[in-house]
Amino acid sequence: MKINRAASWLVIISIILLALTYGQSIILPFIIAALIWFVVKKMRNMLDKIGFVHRYIPKWIKTLFATFFIFGLLIVTAQMLIVNIEQIVASYESYLPNIHVISKEISSTLNINLEEQISSFFKWENISSYLQPLFNSLSELLGNMILVLFYVLFLFIEENLFQQKVLLLFQDRKQQLKFSEAMLKIDRMLSSYISLKSLVSFTTASLSFIVFLCIGVDSPFFWAALIFLFNFIPSIGSILATMLPAVFSLIQFGEFWPFTVILFVVGGIQVLVGNYLEPKLMGNTLNISPLIAILSLALWGSIWGITGMLLSVPITVAMIIILSQFQSTRPIAILLSEKGRL
Repeated sequence: MKINRAASWLVIISIILLALTYGQSIILPFIIAALIWFVVKKMRNMLDKIGFVHRYIPKWIKTLFATFFIFGLLIVTAQMLIVNIEQIVASYESYLPNIHVISKEISSTLNINLEEQISSFFKWENISSYLQPLFNSLSELLGNMILVLFYVLFLFIEENLFQQKVLLLFQDRKQQLKFSEAMLKIDRMLSSYISLKSLVSFTTASLSFIVFLCIGVDSPFFWAALIFLFNFIPSIGSILATMLPAVFSLIQFGEFWPFTVILFVVGGIQVLVGNYLEPKLMGNTLNISPLIAILSLALWGSIWGITGMLLSVPITVAMIIILSQFQSTRPIAILLSEKGRL
């Protein structure tokens, strides 16, 4: 019996992985739409706290305003990132002399001939291979924006019909209340996680943007946006987000002082915000085992690339919150959580 059950689970997991891989063009826009839906609802609730808006503005107008504001922000940001990537690509030739200067300085400092290795590391083919996946992900996001918008609109339509379905699904009043409370808790916790994580990442990115402007780093918006996005990647995200602009400053200036300033100042911002501001704001919302976070990063990254890596934590958080609400799946949520406290 146990062998048959294990085999059944393996078959189900295999089918799910195949569906996620080959159904990427349908599933990925829906997941992005669901995350946007949560953000829009949070923004609508914030607008409701304004007395005039709460009394005189209908709910559907607030929903439309928040939806188109978020979509407009996403489109403008994605287009600006694409422009910044193109500018970095176009400026690459002007950085070549600095690459040779840096490679000579490193070789002379370490007393080892590393010029060839360093120069080959910063070859155009390598830089292009790093930027191309991000460029493709942004282009794909813009291409799917209409589909994502339709998903969001239909999610709001479904939201209004959901309560009626709950009444039909459960005949017992207690079961109706229990299920509705579980759904409300999931909704509240996911909305809180996404909005607070976005706020924390935006704070880190804004402070880093000021540092990049003061130093004079090219395309400061691109590097700040990269910090915002990479902060959603667990563990290694903040490290990569600090190292990439620091290494780029070596190429741009051909000197070590900008590299050192970015490494310590932006790294310090990451540490302060990540260790002090984020825990105070988010509390126990991000309740994921570090090992599970890394495994989910590898899993979703292998399935959906950079987009999957960025979505790995929100998806895992959603899974833990949903699984923790039902007795049959609560043990799984405990195993996935950081300390087993839900």
